[in-house]
Amino acid sequence: MAALDDLDLETLDFGSVGPREFARIVKGLPTRRIAELMSGTHRRRVLDEVFGRMHTLFKPDAAAGKDALIRWRITDDAGGADDVYETHIGGGTCTVTPERTDREPQLSLTMAGPEFLRLVSGNASGPTLFFTRKLKVKGDIRLAGGLTYFFDIPKP
Repeated sequence: MAALDDLDLETLDFGSVGPREFARIVKGLPTRRIAELMSGTHRRRVLDEVFGRMHTLFKPDAAAGKDALIRWRITDDAGGADDVYETHIGGGTCTVTPERTDREPQLSLTMAGPEFLRLVSGNASGPTLFFTRKLKVKGDIRLAGGLTYFFDIPKP
């Protein structure tokens, strides 16, 4: 593969990129490239792909006994509308809805697109993002602290 800074993100088929390769791409991209991607025309395609795969990385045993709705708000620093997805964990499954429901979530997470990509690719830790004010948490802080254990997040 070409140098990551030269990677053509406009034509990259994110559907064909596995989780480990995705983590490597995010790790190797300069911050400005990630910000460009997450403020450009392909933002929704990338978010849909990430959330669309979430159930495949879910570890039901780690989330046994949990029943929680998590609302993800990915802010758009370019002035566009924020993207909202909801993840429901319960009954040994993880389902994602690409919109806000009327149900009150146990946990709401708000962050910018680049921080979201770093978090879900294993290139950033939730606590670090939280303590540096790049991740806002509302609701069940214990659920937030254990959320990454419910998923098989690749190591870059």
